Amino acid sequence: MFKRALIIVIIALTAAQSPARAVEGGPAPYDGDLQRLAEILGALHYLRRICGANEGQKWRNEMQALLDAETPSGDRRNRLQVRFNRGYRGFQQTYRICTPAADLVIRRYLDEGAKIAREITARYSN
Repeated sequence: MFKRALIIVIIALTAAQSPARAVEGGPAPYDGDLQRLAEILGALHYLRRICGANEGQKWRNEMQALLDAETPSGDRRNRLQVRFNRGYRGFQQTYRICTPAADLVIRRYLDEGAKIAREITARYSN
């Protein structure tokens, strides 16, 4: 479900015209949401691996697809990458093996990521 919602966001962002941005190359009104989504993707990239989901680079690839769709440059791109890495490293420091708490985080992050994706799509797609 989360992947489908993320794909919808990527398509919507690709199709969105520049009115969503205050200034070309400047921040978009949904940048805070994208940063949170990037952090969730980073956390899922780490947690799903330790919890046995044989997905390889799936969540890193989703992040790359988001970057490709949004085509941020400079500081915007850096902020998204920093948030992805923060999500990954934050859980890497806490969890070495899968625990019931890690499974709970995964479920909550999948739900939160899907919600963010739906809200961005509903609010900013053409």
